[in-house]
Amino acid sequence: MSDLLDEYPMLIFALESLLALSLLIFIVVWTASGKKKNAARQKQDAKQVPPQQQPRR
Repeated sequence: MSDLLDEYPMLIFALESLLALSLLIFIVVWTASGKKKNAARQKQDAKQVPPQQQPRR
């Protein structure tokens, strides 16, 4: 492994950037899926709550 890094010193930076990019994508997907689930749950709750009736005059 040390010989490989001696021959290609930029390899460590490439691996680090790949790790950072994959972590960024994971965080974006994780948070986006949470928003979708929350929005779907709120729509479902809104459908279950009966509309309030207006008082008669």
